[in-house]
Amino acid sequence: MNETTLIVKKEFINKYKNGYPLIFKEAIENIKDLKKEGQIVKIIDKKNTFLGRGYYGNQNKGCGWVLSSSKKSSIDYKLFYDKLRNALYKRKRFYYSKDTTAFRVVNGEGDGIGGLTVDYFDGYYLITWYSKGIYAFKDIIIKAIKSLVPFDGIYEKKRFDENGMVIDQDSYVCGRKAPEPLIVKENGVNFAIYLNDGAMVGVFLDQKEVRKSIRDKYSKNKTVLNTFSYTGAFSMFAAKGGAITTSLDLAKRSLDKTIENFNINNIDYKKHNIIVEDLFVYFKQIKKNNIKFDMVILDPPSFATSKDNSFSAARDYKDLVKSTIEITEDEGMIIASTNCSTFNMIKFKKFIDKAFEESNKKYQIIEEHQLPKDFAVTDKFPEGNYLKVLFIRIY
Repeated sequence: MNETTLIVKKEFINKYKNGYPLIFKEAIENIKDLKKEGQIVKIIDKKNTFLGRGYYGNQNKGCGWVLSSSKKSSIDYKLFYDKLRNALYKRKRFYYSKDTTAFRVVNGEGDGIGGLTVDYFDGYYLITWYSKGIYAFKDIIIKAIKSLVPFDGIYEKKRFDENGMVIDQDSYVCGRKAPEPLIVKENGVNFAIYLNDGAMVGVFLDQKEVRKSIRDKYSKNKTVLNTFSYTGAFSMFAAKGGAITTSLDLAKRSLDKTIENFNINNIDYKKHNIIVEDLFVYFKQIKKNNIKFDMVILDPPSFATSKDNSFSAARDYKDLVKSTIEITEDEGMIIASTNCSTFNMIKFKKFIDKAFEESNKKYQIIEEHQLPKDFAVTDKFPEGNYLKVLFIRIY
C-alpha cells in the first residue's frame, strides 16, 4: 500500500516525539494530502526526522492514529498480530474468572491500536471499528484474532456513521451465532447481552468496579435512585446489596431491558421502581412531594436531548449535581460519573466543589474510580482515561 508523508507543524513536533498517538488536522501542514481513509501515513518534521507511522481515519477525536514509532515498521499483518497478542496476554488472568465472563481485550490506543476496541463476552468477541480508516484493515485484524484465540463467534460494530451510530444492522461476522440474549456474568451478577442489536449491547463494561463497590459497601437497606439507568446495571448491583431501587430513563426500551436483567438475577422487579420519564421532570415531581433518596447514581451520557431539555456534561454537570443534592438525604451519597473526555478528573472535582458551594452543603469524597485494568490506557494519551467516578458523601 502506498504511503503518504505528513509534515508536522513546528509547535507539535515534541508532542509526537514523546509518543502522542492521535493525528489531528491542526498539527499537520499538508492535511490536504489525505485523500482516502485507510491510507498509510508517515509523519515527519520539516527536517525529515521520522516521528511515526500510522493510518488516516476520521473519527470524532482526530483524523488518524500513529501505530508505530519505529522507522522500520510496516502497517501490516505482523504489526496487528503482535499488538493483539500483547493485548490478549495482558488480559490472560481475566479468562480464568468464574465470576466475570465479560471484559475488554483491546482498548484502542491503550493497546497501541487507536480506533479499535475488542470486547469478550463468554466465548464471543465483539470488534468495534471507529473509522473507515481502521476498517480498511478488517481482514488482517480478524485473521490475526482467529489465529490467536479460540472463539464461539465474532461480531462487529461499525461506529463511523456521522452521528456515531452503527452502520449495519447485522453485526455477525463468523463462527456460531450467539443466543439472544447471551447471558454473561460480572462479579457474580448476570447480564443479558444482545450482540446483534444496534450500537449498545446491554452493559458498559468500564463500570464494573464501581458497581461492585455499590453492592458490597453502600447498598444495604438503602433507597437508591439510578438515573440514566439504561438496562438497570447499577440497580441490579444495588438490589443485590440489599437496596430498594428506582431506575429512571427516558428511553422506553429501558423498562423491558431492566425487567429482563432483574429476572435473570432472580430479583423481584415488582419490589423496585422502573420509571420511563425525563430526568428533569421527575426531579421536579419528587421535590414537590419532598421525596429523598439515600443514594443517587448519576451516569449521564456526555450529551443527551429530550423533548424539552438538552444536557452537555461539560456545560451542565455542576447544575445536575446541585439538583441531585436537593433530593439526597443528609449523610446520603451521590455517585457522580462521567465518560466525557473533554475534561479531566481535576476539572470534574471542580464541578462538584462548585455545586456543593452553591448549595451551601459540605461533602467528602469517599472513593474515586477511573478505568478498570482491562481498559488499558497510556500516559502518552491522557484523554484516553476518560472515565471519572466519585463516591460523594453529603453532610
